[in-house]
Amino acid sequence: MALLTRIMGPRDLDGLTPEQLDRLAAEIRTFLVDEVSKTGGHLGPNLGVVELTIALHRVFESPKDKILFDTGHQSYVHKLLTGRQDFTKLKMKGGLSGYPSRAESEHDIIENSHASTVLGWADGLAKANEVLKKEDHHVVAVIGDGALTGGMAWEALNNIAVAKDRPLVIVVNDNERSYAPTIGGLANHLATLRTTDGYERFLARGKDILERTPVVGKPLYETLHGAKKGLKDFIAPQGMFEDLGLKYVGPIDGHDIEALESALQRAKRFGGPVIVHCLTEKGRGYQPALADEADRFHAVGKIHPDTGLPIASSGVDWTSVFGEEMVKLGKEREDIVAITAAMLQPVGLDRFAKAFPDRVYDVGIAEQHGAVSAAGLATGGLHPVFAVYATFLNRAFDQVLMDVALHKCGVTFVLDRAGVTGTDGASHNGMWDMSILQCVPTLRIAAPRDADQVRAQLREAVEVDDAPTVVRFSKGAVGPAVKAVGKVGGMDILRKSDDGTADVLLVSVGALAPMCLEIADLLDKQGITTTVVDPRWVKPVDEALAPLAEQHRVVVTVEDNSRAGGVGSAIAQALRDAGVDVPLRDFGIPPRFLDHASRKEVMAEIGLTAPDIARQVTGLVAKLDGRLEDEPAEAARD
Repeated sequence: MALLTRIMGPRDLDGLTPEQLDRLAAEIRTFLVDEVSKTGGHLGPNLGVVELTIALHRVFESPKDKILFDTGHQSYVHKLLTGRQDFTKLKMKGGLSGYPSRAESEHDIIENSHASTVLGWADGLAKANEVLKKEDHHVVAVIGDGALTGGMAWEALNNIAVAKDRPLVIVVNDNERSYAPTIGGLANHLATLRTTDGYERFLARGKDILERTPVVGKPLYETLHGAKKGLKDFIAPQGMFEDLGLKYVGPIDGHDIEALESALQRAKRFGGPVIVHCLTEKGRGYQPALADEADRFHAVGKIHPDTGLPIASSGVDWTSVFGEEMVKLGKEREDIVAITAAMLQPVGLDRFAKAFPDRVYDVGIAEQHGAVSAAGLATGGLHPVFAVYATFLNRAFDQVLMDVALHKCGVTFVLDRAGVTGTDGASHNGMWDMSILQCVPTLRIAAPRDADQVRAQLREAVEVDDAPTVVRFSKGAVGPAVKAVGKVGGMDILRKSDDGTADVLLVSVGALAPMCLEIADLLDKQGITTTVVDPRWVKPVDEALAPLAEQHRVVVTVEDNSRAGGVGSAIAQALRDAGVDVPLRDFGIPPRFLDHASRKEVMAEIGLTAPDIARQVTGLVAKLDGRLEDEPAEAARD
């Protein structure tokens, strides 16, 4: 790593020879494989952008020039070139974030890690430079071909193209993939560009020949050049971009530093919006990644660096339980179809796609379109199951509300990675879904506590044909089954006292059932009896909950979701509406963005652990006891 350790900032790249740059690229790839294999992280995307990132930092002057990465999972090379070479705690508490982070470096501009947003950011920053007359400042937006399938990217392009003289460089990192291979009309267009000779090369060769042709050569060349647009569409249909008013450069070999620098320098000098189309190879230089047809090691856990095989198995996870049940449902019901937003394998639909290839739709990184398309599928007589990460459903809220719910469409949304996910940081925690969906009329939310309940509640959800349903579950391994000891209404009782009376009604939401049973054990040691109930369906609030709450001295809710407008808030409102005046304490995620760390560390930091909650409930019960003891004395004084 002789060269890499000398790179403390982007300007340290300036004096390197072409041979040294190639050596540096090789050192970076070795570093990434060695370090990311120890911690886990986004390996494939970063192996693919080594030369591109080097070229960007040689041509542009960060942080004066703003280099923006869409999504940001390809930013590890950028981190290395901007002085951050300690990857020992990557994605861990106190270590480097897995995405760009403003807290880490002035070179990191945006950090939300949701796809297709970078062009909107770039448009705003370029406009700011124009207003503030920062003529020597540049904005560079790096966006993958997968992210270009998102509608937000095209809304931004429509606006960027308006200003012909506003400098803005858009680098399309085209590796034919987002997580998995990129699909759709745009993907086909880019594939055409990848497989045809560029117009500029053709025209340059033609110019040389025609200018040597007597009499007719020069006029013919000028005529040919005047027909540039039509010829360009014929030879390489990059005209789609030029129709928007965007200068197009490419395709460029994304692993040729000299060619990349030349293209970026031309784009930098142009003085208006330019697209530089770069062809890269996801997972380049690491054979196990290249051999992984599913996603080219898009994201890996801890692996053996030589083989790429995982160090240890984490057991059966929530996602695979859902995926297996979907296949069973598909065999039983021909009307069930599946939708994914460019994440077929991560959300567990790969098995369904293999079994029923004509009944699965990958809409690209376009959650809004996916939700509306689901409404159309339901209206057409099918039952769509749209599987998506919980944090990404935020993007489609209006469509869930106005297209699915308003039209009484039977659509099931399956939310993976719900609750605290931890290591991917603030933007990937699925902590808002049960809050933002509470206000959607008729929508129903299921929060399964174990694998058996995932199967059962998924089946219950797809039986609903006149309203949207949601099934949400956690990230990672699913624990042992938590058996019910009784039932009240549609709710499962997980623990009750021998005589049927108790001090505390503890409402457990989803995967937190084992923790809630632990809380009950701790309270029992303090002489506080507890009923633990799992509502199963947390929206709407079960009608049996209010009468049950009335039989207890205090109600406690525990959820892996924001406390603001979450399940606890909904239950409190339901108790008020029913005239049940029982104190309620809700425990959940505070309304703030959470730094990256393990799930266990995050839960401890926000006080969402059994000892913390038991301690506070004990204090609450003690206050109630004190109030009750004081009441007779006060009455005597009256």
